[in-house]
Amino acid sequence: MKCILRYMGAYRWRIAWGVTVKFFASMGELFIPFLLEYMLDYIVPHKDMKRVLLFGGIMVISAILVRITNIYANQCASSVARDCTRNLRHDLFSVTMNLTGSQFDNTTLPSLISRMTADSYNVQNFIGMIQRMGIRAPILLVGGVFMAMLLDWHLAVVLLCMVPLMACIVIFVSKHGIPLYYTVQENVDNLTRILRENITGIRVVKALSREDYESARYDKANEKLTRSDLRAGAAMALPNPLMNLFLNIGLVLVIVYGASRVDSGAMKPGVIITFLVYFNIILGAVLGINRIFIMYTKAGASANRIDQVLMLRDSRPEILTDAKKDTKVPFIRFENVSFSYPYLQDSAESNDREYAISHISFDIERGESLGIIGSTGCGKTTLINLLMRFYDATEGRILVDGIDVRAYELSELRKKVGVVFQNDTIFADSLRENVAFGRDISDEELRAALADANILSFVDSHEEGLSYMATKAGANLSGGEKQRVMIARALAGNSEILILDDSSSALDYKTDASLRKAIREHHPDATSITIAQRISSVRTMTKILVMEAGEAVGYGSHEELMQSCDIYKDIYQSQMGGADNASA
Repeated sequence: MKCILRYMGAYRWRIAWGVTVKFFASMGELFIPFLLEYMLDYIVPHKDMKRVLLFGGIMVISAILVRITNIYANQCASSVARDCTRNLRHDLFSVTMNLTGSQFDNTTLPSLISRMTADSYNVQNFIGMIQRMGIRAPILLVGGVFMAMLLDWHLAVVLLCMVPLMACIVIFVSKHGIPLYYTVQENVDNLTRILRENITGIRVVKALSREDYESARYDKANEKLTRSDLRAGAAMALPNPLMNLFLNIGLVLVIVYGASRVDSGAMKPGVIITFLVYFNIILGAVLGINRIFIMYTKAGASANRIDQVLMLRDSRPEILTDAKKDTKVPFIRFENVSFSYPYLQDSAESNDREYAISHISFDIERGESLGIIGSTGCGKTTLINLLMRFYDATEGRILVDGIDVRAYELSELRKKVGVVFQNDTIFADSLRENVAFGRDISDEELRAALADANILSFVDSHEEGLSYMATKAGANLSGGEKQRVMIARALAGNSEILILDDSSSALDYKTDASLRKAIREHHPDATSITIAQRISSVRTMTKILVMEAGEAVGYGSHEELMQSCDIYKDIYQSQMGGADNASA
């Protein structure tokens, strides 16, 4: 809960003002029954209607003032809860955007979504309630007991005998409730994951007629969430009926004992009536405190989950401060680089690690091009992840412009790179914003990038031009159109390094060849890295790296690999039919 207090601290003066208003409103509520007892025992018996009307009017005005101040204090509490949660969500999103690859893998996307939505909602409810009920309920409880003691301490003692029993219930339930709600939120994560998978993959589900199978999988996760929610709900529902039971037992004892005292003349009738009013106030306060503990239990679990992400704010990759620039090496160099994803192997012994790539070394001069080809899962994309420092190499090092990538500020390193990933994203925005992506790029530069990506004619075919709106995930664009828009996004920045990760899979051979030609002619200074499945996409590159099972099995030009690498030769013959034709 410390993270909640940190965010509430920024609004301490607004909270203090709201708490002060709530305090006086609660004291006003305690004052009204006292006026009632005075009227019943000291004014009504004398049949003085003027004083009855006077005190009745004072009670009505007091009730109105109490209601108005309560509403105002509640508005203050709601504004604090709103602003605290807005700041919390802002920071949570900011941290999420800067997570490393391994941190993102460990946290998982569905869990991040539920923490930013369901968990932050629980925290917002708690911040609002603790300012409203957290002030009012204790004041009414303590004040109600105090006023009851002033009226008749004998009756108050009878009532107070129930308090220790109720306190034990609250403590026991709140202690066991947090783990239950933590389990509920984990099951929400799992349900969110399945829901997201099915929504994004709905066409695949329908194409393979797997609707029933996915419905059953969703129902299973939904049932698991429901069971955990029921267990948590059942545990948290226990205090209310038990407290009501103990309080009503106390009420019966108070009425029986109070009636005997009135009968004996030891107590006035108005006292017992007013005592019952205070009893109802105390009952409401106890139930309010119980609601606070229930909300605290849910918010505590949610706050802990949020804090787990916020704590990653200061655990960004370490920047090497003593790295020196080596002017004698090529523009990009991989030196004996090996890498193991954290989830592949937990062993501390490096010899036991399961490597995604192993002992990779190659050089690229500025302005040269590198093609990377190999079977699915051989580690091609991993090389790009390491170059852009989404992950850090387990062994070896990577140099860009003679400097270890670990010595760059992440923003500085990534500004050098224009990239199209294998599963890249089109945002629900105009084509202009999808290509410029918040960068200061003129329309002329955007049109040049679109022309190089062979998508300008599509843009000009629409009356809106660059203002043409893409729908969510580019649903109103074909696969080839989406790829070309994303390629234009990478080209528009005129980056030093251009990375195309299987970005032409939806393009025909002619368009692919036109794209490669445009890159060579219009971006001659860019060092390009192309990951592809087609020989035709890489055979004209300066160098070609052939990957197999995480290892480099060939490196050189097309002609060199045809002589020295059997795997490359087999790929070429299977795709090109053995004819050494010129590139398309």
